[in-house]
Amino acid sequence: QVQLVESGGGLVQAGGSLRLSCAASGRVFSFNAVGWFRQGPGKQRELVASITSGSPSTNYADSVKGRFTIFRDNVKNTVNLQMNKLKPEDTAVYYCAAATRVLGLYDSWGQGTQVTVSS
Repeated sequence: QVQLVESGGGLVQAGGSLRLSCAASGRVFSFNAVGWFRQGPGKQRELVASITSGSPSTNYADSVKGRFTIFRDNVKNTVNLQMNKLKPEDTAVYYCAAATRVLGLYDSWGQGTQVTVSS
């Protein structure tokens, strides 16, 4: 089973930036897709951004378009989420997940990393 480990979370002021990184035990470019999800206090888990394999395509939630960028580093075997212009409503636990068998079916999950944005 694929193991995923997130890093890069922390506390940042509104308007600041953070970069999250997801390290995988398997080759990230071989997964059908890797997604970053988040779950804020009292909220449901939502898909923030995803990237597919091959000539990758990316998708973003409307709430983060233009502020977040998901990208792969095939040398480091990571999938990263660059988060700019952070807002307090971005505060959440962020999870990395991989669809290793079926596109859209995320079957491997990391433990999550906390992102807190202060106003």
